[in-house]
Amino acid sequence: MEFTENLSTNRKSEQERADVLANPGFGDFFTDHTAVIDWSADDSGRNGEWHDARIEPYGPIAMDPAASVLHYGQEIFEGLKAYRHVDGSVWTFRPHANAARLNKSAQRLALPQLDEEVFVESLRKLVATDIDWVPTGDGEALYLRPFMIATEAFLGVRAAREVSYRVIASPAGNYFGGELKPVAIWVSKNYARAGRGGTGSAKCGGNYAASLVAQLEAEENGCKQVLFLDSFNDNAVEELGGMNVFFVTRDNKLVTPALTGTILEGVTRSSVIQLAKDRGMEVEERKITLDEWRGGIASGDIAEVFACGTAAVITPIGVLKNGEELIGDENAAAGEVTMSIREELLGIQLGTVEDRHGWLERLA
Repeated sequence: MEFTENLSTNRKSEQERADVLANPGFGDFFTDHTAVIDWSADDSGRNGEWHDARIEPYGPIAMDPAASVLHYGQEIFEGLKAYRHVDGSVWTFRPHANAARLNKSAQRLALPQLDEEVFVESLRKLVATDIDWVPTGDGEALYLRPFMIATEAFLGVRAAREVSYRVIASPAGNYFGGELKPVAIWVSKNYARAGRGGTGSAKCGGNYAASLVAQLEAEENGCKQVLFLDSFNDNAVEELGGMNVFFVTRDNKLVTPALTGTILEGVTRSSVIQLAKDRGMEVEERKITLDEWRGGIASGDIAEVFACGTAAVITPIGVLKNGEELIGDENAAAGEVTMSIREELLGIQLGTVEDRHGWLERLA
């Protein structure tokens, strides 16, 4: 698919861009352009095609007030990063895995499939256009946010026949800010992230909207993130509001909750599993309950706990809070295995560690 270019005549100045890159934060600033592809179907809704692929200036989206996404939440998104290597080239990490997950989410939300190569090309075109926005600071990257929204103006309840796929980009620093140290996590007693047969395995906005009230509760209790449990399954650990959870045992096993349809299949999650296997660790994907977490910390059988995701990469977890007890140690140091895997993963992404699995793809 060929992309046309309508480049911005109002780009940020070199000084404005430098000011942003000096302290990018996370998701606070955006580059000058966006990639867009439209999709339209016939009256049956069964036959559609992608068209009008383009790079255009970043800015507001003109949308009818009756657009389906505004009323029925027909929307999905992805998240990945572009990394500047020492030679100045720009690479991303496992984009085809993100493309496959986008299509899995699209299937669940009755949205059209997008060819994986077109997905990757949209990233390549946007990054090449806005390459000066890719940071060079330690741990920094250009965060890429592809998303798909239903734009048809129609209030009947059915799958939309007009859809827009877009990619925006934001220079990003450390997700949690400051020095990396174990974070405190709030255990949600009253809210669930997703239900059986729902959209838990899809990356859609509704899942995150459902998590926000619990996230507010977490912040009120001094926690960075919230942990969701399956209260109908012995309080089995699910995931955080936007990250998967891992446990390192005393006998050097790596344990993570099995994918049950209510947990998002993270790209970072699958990468961590592979890196653990590479170093000879036994990996268990299985049910793990809050009671096992509590008991394992008390006995020492669980030596380390960490969370992972695209935005924060790998973040050590120090303590769980639920208003009645603390599980773990608020002053715990980051675990040795946690930091070793984190350093290896970041090294692969930044091009300083061998990419044994061919995960990197050059964008510019």
